Amino acid sequence: MVVVGIAMLQGARHLHIEAIQDAANDLEIDVEIVELRTSDELSEVEIDGLLLPGGESTVMRLTGNDVASKLLPAIFNWIRENKQKPVLATCAGAILLADPQDGGEPLINAEIDRNAYGGQSDSFEAELDCGYPGVFIRAPRFTSVQDPVECSLNGEPVGVRRGNRIALTFHPELSGDLRYHRNFLEACQ
Repeated sequence: MVVVGIAMLQGARHLHIEAIQDAANDLEIDVEIVELRTSDELSEVEIDGLLLPGGESTVMRLTGNDVASKLLPAIFNWIRENKQKPVLATCAGAILLADPQDGGEPLINAEIDRNAYGGQSDSFEAELDCGYPGVFIRAPRFTSVQDPVECSLNGEPVGVRRGNRIALTFHPELSGDLRYHRNFLEACQ
């Protein structure tokens, strides 16, 4: 049984849940998905990996740092204490990894610029250099990358890997392609 924690702060978290379930079915893996809304929920269960969906990073910071939730500080501590456990962060989740704003070190070695591809009307889909379909919605852009590049668009990094942590500026949960979710589950095993 693989136990996956998903931060339920904002964004397409339910589509990530569906993608994880579909990937688990493809891999014939039993999966339990734990929906994380508070720091208590994270401390009450042993998870094998963490998924940090997109959304709006400012709203996610406000919600996740609220005294009733305290989820973001708990997530950042969990990531730092569990360096070998997989983390998949998409869009705003990548922003949070690159710039946690909690006084601690960044969780990936990359600088990122919010909404750098433009506003909602500038959203687009494109075939990535790694053969993956990329869906970009008010997407951030990596401006400086020190970690290995996971995936790129016309030579520009759109995915960064630091050990078992993957930060993507696009939305794999919207593409219909389960490769990132399958790879994440395999790393959780």
